[in-house]
Amino acid sequence: MTGAPASAAGGTGRPAPGGKLGAAAVNQASLWNIANILTMVRLLLVPGFVVLLLMDGGHDPVWRAWAWAAFAVAMITDIFDGHLARTYNLVTDFGKIADPIADKAIMAAGLICLSALGDLPWWVTGVILFRELGITLMRFWVIRHGVIPASRGGKLKTLAQGTAVGMYVLVLTGPLATLRWWVMAVAVVLTVATGLDYVRQAVVLRRRGLAAERSAARERAESPR
Repeated sequence: MTGAPASAAGGTGRPAPGGKLGAAAVNQASLWNIANILTMVRLLLVPGFVVLLLMDGGHDPVWRAWAWAAFAVAMITDIFDGHLARTYNLVTDFGKIADPIADKAIMAAGLICLSALGDLPWWVTGVILFRELGITLMRFWVIRHGVIPASRGGKLKTLAQGTAVGMYVLVLTGPLATLRWWVMAVAVVLTVATGLDYVRQAVVLRRRGLAAERSAARERAESPR
């Protein structure tokens, strides 16, 4: 009992549409927006991509072409889901977590399968996965101090990796086989370079954040109570 009549709370005793219940319903509905659905599709494509790539020993040109199609669709959805989320204000906590997971899952699956099939040296896969995992951990290391925005180099790195892996998924011969080697070389160089740049930015950001925290602590200590 609060002592307040039902009419004082809205007249009917039901929660107001704009109250917590209404807000929760809106937030729940927002999970099923087009950007998140595309991210979910990309996650579901990962096991399908792996199965297609490894069918009949992993060297059948037809199955490899189907695997490339699945990989291409995943890469295309990666472009559109982020754009739609930012353009139409469809950013959700689920999307923030699931989108990078989907990106890394499809890329890691492709690299590992290609190395297991003997099409790609394991050191290439190791370098790329080590960089991606390291940068992900570093994001958690500096997240309380700020966010490092995506750079042009990072976007080029993603494009180069996707193009290179896609070319390796296909059964290519002659000049195209040579071209894909160079595309992968560019992807590896960009992977390492952008990774080192991210480490530099993360260290600078953390130092500034710690300096700001120390400065704020001194001000609080010196201020009269």
